Amino acid sequence: MTSRRPVGDRGQAFPLYITAVAGLLFLAFAYFAVGQAAVKRNEAQTAADAAALAAAQDFRDQLRNGLLDTFDITRWQKLLDGDRGGLLPHDSCTAATDLAGRNDATVEPGGCALDFTPDPTYRVAVRTNKTAGTSVIAATSDHKGAAKAAAVVVPRCRLQEGGPGQSAGPTPTPTPTATVTPGESPPPGGPGGDGKAYRLVCDKRDFDIDPAHLDLLPKASDLFSVQLADK
Repeated sequence: MTSRRPVGDRGQAFPLYITAVAGLLFLAFAYFAVGQAAVKRNEAQTAADAAALAAAQDFRDQLRNGLLDTFDITRWQKLLDGDRGGLLPHDSCTAATDLAGRNDATVEPGGCALDFTPDPTYRVAVRTNKTAGTSVIAATSDHKGAAKAAAVVVPRCRLQEGGPGQSAGPTPTPTPTATVTPGESPPPGGPGGDGKAYRLVCDKRDFDIDPAHLDLLPKASDLFSVQLADK
């Protein structure tokens, strides 16, 4: 004869089934919440990287623009070494703030700074504008992604006295800048009166410098490289 399970046994198994299903659902939602938090962290890191690069690139462009003002050896040496020496007009953190905003993030208060270690380095800390969203884990409802990044400006060139075919010599000695009386023609070699030949010796290629035609300078990316660095 076939035995039959009492109806009461089947009724006792049903609450266990419901409990197991509820536990599995909770775990699924918890994993989803963790995933949401990870997405926010990734968004924050992307925004931080972009903001740091934007600041460094703006700084690099300022260095090149500073070279266009006049052919002054002392000034050029500072700028080519990545030292703005108080000569640049504005802080590049504005560029970092703008790009962070485009990535739906905000630069933390005091979260953008320039230091020299030894090359110019912009360090940026950002936080996403939106939270990870509501979930079964209460902490994620007000959790925003946060991240830091650093971008360094690396000089690629040095100034050398002498024209094409000449061997590399010592760094040129600073020479006084000549003044031009209104109505006079600029002296040979441009407004600075420096008639010598100079070359920019760079890591990829060299460039001849004509002090009278500084508008022919190479691009900023030829003079300086910008890359992400360790935070």
